[in-house]
Amino acid sequence: MSKSIHPKTELGAVRLKITNMDQSLAFYQEVIGLRILNRQGSVAELTADGQSPLLILEEDPQYRRLPERSVSGLYHFAILVPDRLTLGLALRNMAHHKIPLGQGDHLVSEALYLNDPDGNGIEVYADRPRDTWKRDDQGEIMMTTDPVDIDGLLAISEGAEWNGLPSGTKIGHVHFHVGNLQTAKDFYVDILGFDIVAHYGNAAMFISAGGYHHHIGLNLWAGAGAPAAPEDAVGLRYFTITLPDRDALAEIEQRISAEGIAFERRADGISLTDPFGIGMKIVVR
Repeated sequence: MSKSIHPKTELGAVRLKITNMDQSLAFYQEVIGLRILNRQGSVAELTADGQSPLLILEEDPQYRRLPERSVSGLYHFAILVPDRLTLGLALRNMAHHKIPLGQGDHLVSEALYLNDPDGNGIEVYADRPRDTWKRDDQGEIMMTTDPVDIDGLLAISEGAEWNGLPSGTKIGHVHFHVGNLQTAKDFYVDILGFDIVAHYGNAAMFISAGGYHHHIGLNLWAGAGAPAAPEDAVGLRYFTITLPDRDALAEIEQRISAEGIAFERRADGISLTDPFGIGMKIVVR
């Protein structure tokens, strides 16, 4: 049995490919509530805490927008806000901008869903306290999709002031279309060491570190065998897995090397792609 990834593993910055920087910066600042940390040429970093990048945008007007659910790759990246009040304020701000929203109460969390100007999927969510999460007879965390208490979110944020996403906001999880769940399990669970925490029938699997409800979602909703996204498509360039120390990184490097998986060593960690062409960095924070 493979050894689990370090329980203090979390996610870091997500880098997206977009077509129009000015349009995307306006959206991510005004609608989502991030702030510009750094902008150089065709790349911009956005932040919630004013110190570390949460989202990196990479512009090329030639990038193509593909039909939904046609390739492996990004389904959505999920921004975790610190509390329900912040989620209520975010809802009010999105409504003010007349943004079409999806929503879901997943028992462990309450979530709002929207797309950026290039169709990249975004979730903004707040967790319920971990001691309220329930497990089923198989020991998996119970999640579902019920209607969100929109009235409750509006009530809790009544009279409060929206100042964008606060410090403490982070990337909570990422969710991907993949072409094969067994192949995904072989890579993410057996090699990287994430733990399976839930299934959604035979079509989706949720994995995490340290008992979280999920750091990564993997689904077949783009179809079994969905091809990798082409280089010239909008979508995900990479997501970041952050580890607490060098020993945790060395463990993963050893497992990846043993499987003959190619990776590039960097000053802060390594970079590689999964079996579906999804890019990732694994770094020490």
